[in-house]
Amino acid sequence: MRDENLPIYKAVIDKCPDIELKGKNMLYTSDNGYMFSLINKAGEFGFRFSEQRKKELIETLNTTDLKSYGAIMRGYVKIPENLFGDTDLLAEYLKESHAYVMSLEPK
Repeated sequence: MRDENLPIYKAVIDKCPDIELKGKNMLYTSDNGYMFSLINKAGEFGFRFSEQRKKELIETLNTTDLKSYGAIMRGYVKIPENLFGDTDLLAEYLKESHAYVMSLEPK
């Protein structure tokens, strides 16, 4: 994992008191039985959204699906590094991602 991005990921989660950081080797967030954000070993962030919102964000943010361990993470948007300096904006995206998984049928 690119260690320089880890404090940014943690800072985003710290701005969201209802969201708990989990994991040891791979850090992530989950609720309602669904993972909805993660930082992969390359130091990339991914947030999970509905398919429609994912498409909108990929276009708006000029980004892609998140890949982790060589596989595309379905439903996840790769957060562009040019946004890493705006933890307030990232916290809003994380809250939106959390609201999405809370709208799903619990696992």
